[in-house]
Amino acid sequence: MRAEAQNLTGVWNGLYSYPDGRSVTFVATLIDSGNVLSGSTHEPCVGGDCPSATLFATLMGSRSGSSVTFRKTYEAADPRWGTVNYEGKLNADATEIEGRWSIPSVWSGKFLMIRPLREGLKEEHKESAKS
Repeated sequence: MRAEAQNLTGVWNGLYSYPDGRSVTFVATLIDSGNVLSGSTHEPCVGGDCPSATLFATLMGSRSGSSVTFRKTYEAADPRWGTVNYEGKLNADATEIEGRWSIPSVWSGKFLMIRPLREGLKEEHKESAKS
């Protein structure tokens, strides 16, 4: 099954990197409903003056084929924890989304999200490997 035909709903483990080399892990829960994406994330707060040890955010976006875009909006009251735009590409197995995040006119970096191969696809891969 092509990645474009697969539903992205599920739990994804991610990592985003700052331009200075620092990286932050996060967990995203995506809901794919007719190519409209929604969901949430949580991640440790690694900067100073954190509103809490864990930062929570909501996700809203879309996908078209293997292109995935979403906006992450932090739930913290501080304006520094605002919105972040993500643009990425889905791999052929629909197990990775890789791309760039950006805070317009501020900075940007890379991100990677992964999830396990779904059970139905594992069987499909076994069968195609036998051929």
